[in-house]
Amino acid sequence: MGIYIVKQYEDFIVFRFGKIKRIKSGGGLFVTNPITDTAHTIDRRTVTIDVPNQEIITKDNVSVAVDAVVYYNVFSSELAITSVSNYKYSTEMMAQSTLRDIIGRMTLDELLSKRAELNDRLQESLDNSTKPWGIKVTDVTIKNVTLPQSLQRAIAKEAEAEREKRSRVILAEGEKESALKMKEAADLYGQNAISVRLRELQTLAEIAREKNMIVVTDMHDAGNVIATAKAVR
Repeated sequence: MGIYIVKQYEDFIVFRFGKIKRIKSGGGLFVTNPITDTAHTIDRRTVTIDVPNQEIITKDNVSVAVDAVVYYNVFSSELAITSVSNYKYSTEMMAQSTLRDIIGRMTLDELLSKRAELNDRLQESLDNSTKPWGIKVTDVTIKNVTLPQSLQRAIAKEAEAEREKRSRVILAEGEKESALKMKEAADLYGQNAISVRLRELQTLAEIAREKNMIVVTDMHDAGNVIATAKAVR
């Protein structure tokens, strides 16, 4: 009957004899001539597109499965209704093709390590493609990157080897510092022979605390060293 109830978040577009007669924003009750007019409504809210898994071969010939989420809204109802037959379906298809195109030009390492930069590139490219349709892409987020099982095992082995390498480097650094400290101690002991012998006796005393060990030494020399140490004191 030409009577329309339009919601507040919708734009109301009226065509009269095939041409746009008026565009009204906001909700309300609208009456049109059912003989000469046709009407359309455009949702101005942010729309979410769940881009399904896309099987993509990266620049270094690795097969990955990637899915993403795209957020957009209509900034021009006139362009959305006149420039493309179905702006929702067209935006969804453009999101899939843009995702495949950009990831296909990246290596696997770039895909895994530069996620934020990749999201920005996808958003910018998709926004440029949909702008003539009156669509503004506000955000693109990659959700998951699925790798083949064989590649996951290879990456795990690489990470394990890297951790082993770091642990060996840390151990070597510790040995180096220990050797430097021992060299400094040896230089100090070399300046006084009595101190070397006293350190030896202290070591023997520590060993003697273990009841299952027997230490054999020259007690005569030990007595002479102790007597000399007392005289020095």
